Amino acid sequence: MLPLSPIRALYPLALAEGEGVGTAYEYYAKRLLLARWLARLSPPRRLLIAGLPEKYGSSLDFFLLAQELAVAEVVVIEDRPGAMEKCRASLAAAQTAGELARLCPHFVPVVEMGAPQELPGKFDLCLASEVLQRLDAAARRRYVSWLAKLAPRLALFVPNGDNPRHGLVSGVAGLSLGELRALIEATGLSITCGFLDMPPFPPGLARSAAQRERAKHGKSEALAMWALGYYARAERFFPSAWQRSHSHIAYALAGGWATTTQVEER
Repeated sequence: MLPLSPIRALYPLALAEGEGVGTAYEYYAKRLLLARWLARLSPPRRLLIAGLPEKYGSSLDFFLLAQELAVAEVVVIEDRPGAMEKCRASLAAAQTAGELARLCPHFVPVVEMGAPQELPGKFDLCLASEVLQRLDAAARRRYVSWLAKLAPRLALFVPNGDNPRHGLVSGVAGLSLGELRALIEATGLSITCGFLDMPPFPPGLARSAAQRERAKHGKSEALAMWALGYYARAERFFPSAWQRSHSHIAYALAGGWATTTQVEER
């Protein structure tokens, strides 16, 4: 079972990526969802991280998940050399800080995310965050279809296109939940989808590197992160209309626990 690390325990990963408490909160919210889903599935032995975030972070939460589940092989694909180097640097920074020490992923550059031909073999699980929205419509369909052939279970996270304010502040495009659902339904996989990551602070909140570093040890910061953990647990009970208009992320879990197409608007 995936252990539920507190937000403060995830904060060093966010710092290693050059991010802050907003990213730590996002990682915690995603792990709440994935913990429930993965508890019903057999442990993955081969994991694909199918692309890296367009702008924020390097998905080190997925690396942590792989380490905690003792995944035998982790493969990361990406078509942007700069994003690949950023991820390598983030992982190295985390390992220097004592995090993710047992992880040694394979980085595989690809020519095109929409139709990667460089990756043979099958996987037990594919994960991706902040990838789909940067592909055009045809490439999105190819990408999702290819992932569905590679693995029986997919967990995809995209910026929530139903929340226009988040897109304006972040500068990253999004997909509506309906668009995301349609992409997965076209593969024939069962699906559960919804919204998550709706922290009680405005998007785009900026802090200096020094402030972020000090937050690792401050008692008031520790108390705030503890409270945020309880707030994140309550997200799934918020009204559906609020989730749609305020969440930062739309998600789709394909395969696994769902036996029919359904929508869970957290």
